This record gives sequence, C-alpha cells and structure tokens, in this order.
Amino acid sequence: MKVSLDLKISSSPKWVEAVMADFPSFIQDHANCEKKASAMAMSLVSKYPDRPKIIPPLIDTAIEELEHFRDVVAWMDKLGVPLPSDMQQDLYVNQLIALVRKGRDEGLIDRLCLGSIIECRGAERFRLVEEALTEPGIKRFYKILWASEAKHGNMFVELALEYFAPEIVFSRLEELLGAEAQILEGLEIKSALH
Repeated sequence: MKVSLDLKISSSPKWVEAVMADFPSFIQDHANCEKKASAMAMSLVSKYPDRPKIIPPLIDTAIEELEHFRDVVAWMDKLGVPLPSDMQQDLYVNQLIALVRKGRDEGLIDRLCLGSIIECRGAERFRLVEEALTEPGIKRFYKILWASEAKHGNMFVELALEYFAPEIVFSRLEELLGAEAQILEGLEIKSALH
C-alpha cells in the first residue's frame, strides 16, 4: 500500500526566487518551523496517550525535529543570521489546522493527515532549496532534510493506518490535499517555508 503523497500542485518557481533573494528570512522561518514541528509531535503524544502505537514514532519525530532545529540554528550562526525573538504567524499551517474536525477520532485522523501533508510540502520545498543552493555544505544539509521530511510524511500516514481503515484515511487525505493546494495558491509568495 502506497503511503507517500502526491501533492496536488507544485511550489512556484517564484517561491524559490524569493527564498534565494532573501535567504536569511527563509532560514529564520525554517528554524521556527522545526521548533513547531517538534512541539506538534509531542502535543499528539499528550493528547492521545490511549493510542500507544503512535507514541514511540512521535517521540522519535519530536526528537529528530528538535535536532533539525539545533542544526538550522548552527547554520544560522555560520551565516551570521540571528535567531529572531518573534516570528510572523504561519498562515499556511493556521489555515490547515482550521480544517481539523471536532471529535476525538476525526481530530486524530485529521492531525495525522495534515502532519503528512505539511511534511511532504516541506520535503518538496527543501528539495527545491537544495537544488538552488551552490555552497556544498548547506546544499548537503538541505538534501538530508528533504529526505527526512519525506520519511516523516510517510510515517504520519502509517500511524493513521494503525487505527483507521485505509478507505477512511485515504479519502480524508484526498480532501485535505485539495484544500492544501487551494491554501497554497492563495498565499503571498515570500521567503519562508510556507
């Protein structure tokens, strides 16, 4: 059974241009996203302790995302980019979270599906950044990151399938992938991960 997602739309080449034109803003936002990804994984552990099959993989993901945060901060230090004290809201993630349904099971399915979609979009965008970068060290760093994000995207689908029937999971994924494409198309292009 295929657990990797096919995003409905690709990121615009204009997005890559915006990132390359203001890489410091991108890497600051990237650091913030890694920190939030770690917190999101742990919030699922806290909210769903009665779903033991999801807990170890989510703890591992939280740790890995925190390690990514540490590594991004190290790159920021090398590049002379400060860690900001305040970041703008992530409209992309906020609009996706607004789609989470009420109800314990529905909420879990939606959070896991959205986790997969966000990680898959991150993988796509980190790959685009890696392809556009020229400095070998940071280029290699983003190549490692996009592979990791793709793996996390698959993992969230696998976790949903631990507790819910494939037809339910894949039907909801299809709905949310369509919504994600509309959200992405409606966002201002800027030097940020989303």
